[in-house]
Amino acid sequence: MSFADLPEPPYYAVIFSSQRTEGDNGYGDMADRMVALASEQPGFLGIESTRGADGFGITVSYFRTLEDIAAWKANAEHREAQRLGHQRWYGHFELRIAKVERAYGKGRPRG
Repeated sequence: MSFADLPEPPYYAVIFSSQRTEGDNGYGDMADRMVALASEQPGFLGIESTRGADGFGITVSYFRTLEDIAAWKANAEHREAQRLGHQRWYGHFELRIAKVERAYGKGRPRG
């Protein structure tokens, strides 16, 4: 995965930090499906994700509005992935939502 190509702020970041359980147990396929499904959601702007060898990962999804985030959370297929995450894939997770008011960096031009 690479850097998300994002518009100028403001927008929202959904920060999902997690510790995976042992074994894949269908996680890889579901994770790929959730990225594809999220990208079809109104207001979705992009995603950035990484996971270490110890199973700790951070995924940041970007959305235009809080309403867009709520609609994504309520998506039936996403709700099933959440249920499986609670049961099988995560020993611990934290979710945070933040408003991005300013963004800058080094690299390719934005715009």
